[in-house]
Amino acid sequence: MQDRFYWAALHAATDLGPRSLMHLHRHFRTGAEVLRAGAAELQRAPQLSPQAIERVLTFKKYANPEQTLSDLKAAGIRLVMLGDRDYPQRLAEIADPPVLLYLKGSLPPQELPLMSVVGARQASQYGLAMARELAQGLAENGWGVVSGMARGVDAAAHSGALDAGGYTLAILGCGLNICYPRENERLRDRLQAAGGLISELQPIAAPAAKNFPIRNRIISGCSLGTLVVEAGSKSGALITAYMALEQGRDVFAVPGSAISVRSRGTNSLIKQGAKLVETVEDVLAEFSYLHPRPRENRSGLEAQVIAGSLSGEEGVIFQNLSLEPSSIDQLAEHTGLTVSVVGGLLTMLEVKGLARRLPGHYFVRTGPVARNS
Repeated sequence: MQDRFYWAALHAATDLGPRSLMHLHRHFRTGAEVLRAGAAELQRAPQLSPQAIERVLTFKKYANPEQTLSDLKAAGIRLVMLGDRDYPQRLAEIADPPVLLYLKGSLPPQELPLMSVVGARQASQYGLAMARELAQGLAENGWGVVSGMARGVDAAAHSGALDAGGYTLAILGCGLNICYPRENERLRDRLQAAGGLISELQPIAAPAAKNFPIRNRIISGCSLGTLVVEAGSKSGALITAYMALEQGRDVFAVPGSAISVRSRGTNSLIKQGAKLVETVEDVLAEFSYLHPRPRENRSGLEAQVIAGSLSGEEGVIFQNLSLEPSSIDQLAEHTGLTVSVVGGLLTMLEVKGLARRLPGHYFVRTGPVARNS
């Protein structure tokens, strides 16, 4: 039996944290050796705490590699171990990489450049639109997108990359047998089919609050850089950004309103030296030495096709809508149409799924947005 299943069985029996598992991995050649080790040998493992030693001694008798293999196979979960050829190369380079990765779907090719896109769970419409737009642009330019599958910015980033036909990887703060949040079940299925989901936690691990800050080092560690789209002053996305800095990776931030609490974190990052990002080109410019194979700019083409398929006045309104909310009065002023006509046209665009009404009678475009080539 492959040694990785001894490590997974040890993990399942003892529920050791990532650091304790790493201390064991650095001292023992195999997981089977850990299961045979007595107290004296465990005490020789550098940095392994007395509590971890006691936990191994108490619970290792319950480790069952054969059952672990059977359970993972039944759940459709693949086990990837530090040192494997397909273990993400950049993640292996950080100070504390996970010993085990539980995987559904596929890992990215080693040559695929990855960018983390993270932000607020309670994101504004502007934040959601920017996350989707930037992730889509990255995918169309041959990049993969990494995020945490949380509601808000994370989900929008994954969706944008998938809609562009690109690769996206979700790093979970729970086990792979748990869908959290439940509203992202359809997104999880899309990720498993066209991207990947990984976790360093046991498949049945619940989404405990303590798990998320720890997993953020994996999000940043997989990537060349971290792009924060929208974040408050105490957002978990800021933890990911600071971990990226500790790992020697680049940090980018999308500016927001000076009076929005959702933008205090991103604006603060920019003050501290993060690169300000308005378009995907702002990110790509920092990696001009890379030459990933770009995908067809589908969103720009689709926007043109949509505009051309609409009636004359509908097309005018659609072209004047953007990611930034616009009022009916503003649209009327920009297009020269009457307020009543604009209101009716917006209703038609809503029905067609090309516009979204926001509180206060503001509207944003929900169809593809053409980008400058």
